[in-house]
Amino acid sequence: MSTKTKFGQKGDVLLEMRNIMIEGYHDEQWHQIIKGVNLTLKRGEVMGLIGESGAGKSTLGLSAMGYTQPGCRINGGSIVFDGMDLTTASEKSKRIVWGTRITYVAQSAAASFNPAHKLIDQTVEAANRMKLRSDANSRADAVDLFGQLQLPNPDVIGGRYPHQVSGGQLQRVMTAMAMSPRPDLIIFDEPTTALDVTTQVDVLASMRKIVEDFNTAAIYITHDLAVVAQMADTIKVLRYGEEVEQAETRKMLTKPEKAYTKSLWSVRALEKPEEKGDDIILSLDNLDAGYSKVKVLHNVNISFPRGKTTAVVGESGSGKSTVARVITGLLPQAAGRVMFNGEELPPKLTDRSKDQLRRIQMIYQMADTAMNPRQTVEEIIGRPLDFYLGLKGKAREARVLDLLRMIELDESFMDRYPSELSGGQKQRICIARALAAEPELIICDEVTSALDQIVQEGILKLLLKLQKDFGYTYMFITHDIATVRAISDEIVVMLMGEVVEQGLKSQILSPPFPDYTELLLSSVPEMDPDWLTGLLAERSAD
Repeated sequence: MSTKTKFGQKGDVLLEMRNIMIEGYHDEQWHQIIKGVNLTLKRGEVMGLIGESGAGKSTLGLSAMGYTQPGCRINGGSIVFDGMDLTTASEKSKRIVWGTRITYVAQSAAASFNPAHKLIDQTVEAANRMKLRSDANSRADAVDLFGQLQLPNPDVIGGRYPHQVSGGQLQRVMTAMAMSPRPDLIIFDEPTTALDVTTQVDVLASMRKIVEDFNTAAIYITHDLAVVAQMADTIKVLRYGEEVEQAETRKMLTKPEKAYTKSLWSVRALEKPEEKGDDIILSLDNLDAGYSKVKVLHNVNISFPRGKTTAVVGESGSGKSTVARVITGLLPQAAGRVMFNGEELPPKLTDRSKDQLRRIQMIYQMADTAMNPRQTVEEIIGRPLDFYLGLKGKAREARVLDLLRMIELDESFMDRYPSELSGGQKQRICIARALAAEPELIICDEVTSALDQIVQEGILKLLLKLQKDFGYTYMFITHDIATVRAISDEIVVMLMGEVVEQGLKSQILSPPFPDYTELLLSSVPEMDPDWLTGLLAERSAD
């Protein structure tokens, strides 16, 4: 008999994974990644997979499709999806299922879209390929999904190309793509990582509605414990490729049995006391900027104190990353100026000196697309050492090792390629690459968004230690209010390309709040399975 879940009717078993063994090839030998994990999922049920970076969450999630990343293989167990054993099924049979009955929302949408095709064409591709509905109906349905996922101008955004939308918007388009064929199973791999908190609320609500309306099962992979509390009926905890424990969500949140799970729950944000800075290293004066004829920044004025952290917050599309692109010279401003160390920087990257380039480094939001997949870790970190500092040979190798240790990785990573790294490991390599140039100002664009709480805390502590030891100035772009509380001295709030509010952390985060700041703060998920339902009800009543 079917039973009622948190989000809909729980039906028969849809997916049965037994004693799954997955290994990866590295250093000319195979290493076990997943070590005998079991997973059972019923129709309409949502299972959350959580654990540290490198725990095997994404590897296990992908294997639910009968798929592994290049360099990996399933070497034991069975994966039965609606009666079909995906470990023995032919490639042709699996491809009929992939993208239609089982869909996948990747952690990095930017690396998953074809840059040569419009968004709506890619959204409807699977439904059209399987002739689930007419092309016209597929496109109308896609527009409806765009609207449900709170994308701006849903009637026209599908006509854009991937590079013409923000990272958060691209993530929502990918979610619409996965929902388009009305699959039996959706695998969500950190689907809200790139989203600001206000947008995240709407997207989570939309995902829950899809699961309920279409009785769709889902595997929800995340490192965000508060988010998984809103989505999952059941939570499975992984570590080092093994299951630690599994329980119904409320029980897992209130009474975890294992010490490791309790350690995940006990992670708390840092409490860095703010410090006011009067020595301004960088100032943006009356900046206007945009893309083609679309104006994004409107008369932006921001000052960055030397040796301090200024957090820039705001919803997706507010202009945060555009400010960073202007500072680095990737996007020349249309008006205004960028002053660095009292000197006006040339608007264009190509007009800046090598030393000007060295002093301002950026750590990008999408680690997947920020590294050359054909270069090893040593080559990736070593290039700025060579380019900016002239280090070569043994001196360069020694410095790469120093930088790896600083980001809590060891020399075994030297010869690895990006495809052999977890999401968190990729982001830490990007951090090391920025540090290699010995900059004065580091722009951190959502640098902890792909990291689990334990690793995130370690990275934030590392960044604070580096700031204390070397006097780095940070511009910290983030949608994570907990991170803002942990690391910032000053906060800048942006909305629709304008600065809404700016000041010391204590001023911005103390009531009374302007309406938009209040919206941001109220949208931060809590470790309560009823939080999202309560928030939506409260806003509906208002």
